[in-house]
Amino acid sequence: MNIIRIQATDSTNRHLKKLSDGDPHLPEGTTLVASVQTAGRGQAGNGWEAEAGKNLTFSVLLYPRFLSAGQHFLLSEAVALAVVEPLKMDARVKWPNDIYVGDRKMAGILIENDWQGDHIRRSIVGIGLNVNQLEFTSDAPNPISIKQITGADTDLDALLGEILQHIYKVYKQLDDCRGGDLSRPIVAQMYAEKLYRKTGFFDFADKNGIFRAEIQSVSDDGRLHLATADGELRAYAFKEVAFRT
Repeated sequence: MNIIRIQATDSTNRHLKKLSDGDPHLPEGTTLVASVQTAGRGQAGNGWEAEAGKNLTFSVLLYPRFLSAGQHFLLSEAVALAVVEPLKMDARVKWPNDIYVGDRKMAGILIENDWQGDHIRRSIVGIGLNVNQLEFTSDAPNPISIKQITGADTDLDALLGEILQHIYKVYKQLDDCRGGDLSRPIVAQMYAEKLYRKTGFFDFADKNGIFRAEIQSVSDDGRLHLATADGELRAYAFKEVAFRT
């Protein structure tokens, strides 16, 4: 593993992208780990709070050129599964790729892709995972850490190693599917099984208001497919619909 450790950065995604821009031959799998991330970002520009030295904030460089634009969400599914598996608790993936335990958020994932034609040229995969932090001071509504659940400290380096091993394993499963039908590979099936609130009707909100629906599926382009209580089928891209608590 090519792991680069730094004390502080504004964003591990931005820092790793800069390194990759400066060295186009930077090996796939290169991982940048920061003890302190001063301006961590989540999806759609949301901030990410992480106490220095208590959590995992890192980014991984990948070259998933085998994935087309219509298949790009498979990478997000693979990474989410790779984070869930080592946690050894009933963690779920809240669409698109937040990691929840119960109704509280333990990890966030931000994947930034560069494109070459219709395929991904480069992906910077950023992960923030709450590990040993006990108090959260930001206005995030529902954070939770591993230590808040278990009461014990977790070895950050050991957990990082486990997550990276799982990323490489699930990523290889995607790569092995190249040239074949990627419509419903095992990665997508596993993701569907781990979805937060995957069974039953729950409240959602879109631009027209609140409605009750159940999850039907997530397509390879990342759209969430819902069936409303009166049987209407709807599909939403990210930020077009939200879970209601």
